[in-house]
Amino acid sequence: MSMQAVVQHRPGGIETLSLEVVERPMPGPGQLLVRVLAAGVNRADVVQREGHYPPPAGVTPLLGLEVAGIVEAVGSAGRFQPGDAVFGLVPGGGYAEYAVLEADLAIPKPDWLGWAEAASLPEVWMTAWLNMVEVARLAEGESLLVHAGASGVGAATIQLGRLLGARVFASASSAPKQTFCRELGAERVFKARDGGFAPLMKEAGGVDVILDPVGGAYLADNIASLRQDGRLILIGVMGGSHAGLNLGPVLVKRLSVRGSTLRSQPVEVKARLARALERTILPALHDGAVRLTVDTTFPFAQVGAAHTHMEADRNLGKIVLTMPAVTTLS
Repeated sequence: MSMQAVVQHRPGGIETLSLEVVERPMPGPGQLLVRVLAAGVNRADVVQREGHYPPPAGVTPLLGLEVAGIVEAVGSAGRFQPGDAVFGLVPGGGYAEYAVLEADLAIPKPDWLGWAEAASLPEVWMTAWLNMVEVARLAEGESLLVHAGASGVGAATIQLGRLLGARVFASASSAPKQTFCRELGAERVFKARDGGFAPLMKEAGGVDVILDPVGGAYLADNIASLRQDGRLILIGVMGGSHAGLNLGPVLVKRLSVRGSTLRSQPVEVKARLARALERTILPALHDGAVRLTVDTTFPFAQVGAAHTHMEADRNLGKIVLTMPAVTTLS
């Protein structure tokens, strides 16, 4: 059987994306075939499209890391059955009418949550939980600095930090993004690109944890901003992959610098993160302790416009593709 999917035959710009008919995947044991109704758009999709973030071995080259939809078929008996509404993290293939989702990573979609909203949750909240709870071990009363705070991951991390009882600071690139971060709970927000931010953080007493998707451009100020036993969690290199490092402060302050990616984690780790999203974040969303942060939705056929919106750094939170019947890519 066939389906429509966004296909790319060479790396490059949005002009390399085309809508084509491809073979529909089949679920194996422990997997679900999901009829996709919404798919999250992530910075990793853009980087993969450009040719700088190839999928892991054995993973479909189709873009898309998170979906929400209806179970079409199951590879083996288990928690879910055809007709169930689910959402979850996929290793790839989300930009398609059908995608394969590991049953252990599937989360039942509650009725109060829309399809686009559900598709906006897995990548950002599981990334935030992985890095704040499991990697950095952010504790109540500690302080956290989130760079690119108005991004999808940034917005989730600001809110998770507050949920964990931390003081939260953020950097953001424009006045609207800074306001957005404050609305999410960041007590002080600044534009890091205006110059060194270490003096601001030192004025605030320093921070215990920094989540950074920027990399090289921020390294020196990150190190200077950390308190004793501080932890720098690097999740991207948008600002460069090379930088000089003065090891003196790292040694004297007993600092930790950790690289972290979600996509390469084994299924059992992702399953643990999915349960945290299901059991902790969904109730917090329902009760209003944290909020949804969907910036914009685009029809599936306008995937190029969705990528352009992200590359222009216009989004406050998540961008999501919705999946009606489609015929042409615009």
